Amino acid sequence: MTVTFCGHREVYERAEVREWLRECIDMLICEGADLFYLGGYGEFDRMAAGAVREAKSRCPHIRAALVLPYPDRVPDCGGCDYTVYPPLENVPRRYAILRRNEWMIRESDVVAAYVRAGFGGAAAALEYAVRRGKRILRFSPAG
Repeated sequence: MTVTFCGHREVYERAEVREWLRECIDMLICEGADLFYLGGYGEFDRMAAGAVREAKSRCPHIRAALVLPYPDRVPDCGGCDYTVYPPLENVPRRYAILRRNEWMIRESDVVAAYVRAGFGGAAAALEYAVRRGKRILRFSPAG
């Protein structure tokens, strides 16, 4: 099972999101998840990468792949097993992240989402996942 993440650049409920990511990842590993696609940009992506890295220390069979929107720019994603560059050669640079996100969603079975606003790239990715009929685990703040 393949999992991807989508979320905002900024995270406001850091402790709650960190715990939610741990719980989601552990549950998905128990269900058979073994590949996690990571975006590498923004705070939510860093938190997801950290949670996958932590899970990998307990479950070394899982793999983490950093999915690149640009072949010439590799963000730091310590703990990733490898990088992937989807077929984006003919995509204008300004649309590369959007198309990369769509590719990650198409190639995944589950999307773990931290989307608090109805606009922006994270909202567009979540909407795309809904249209594709993907299973979505969505962060919901307590209270």
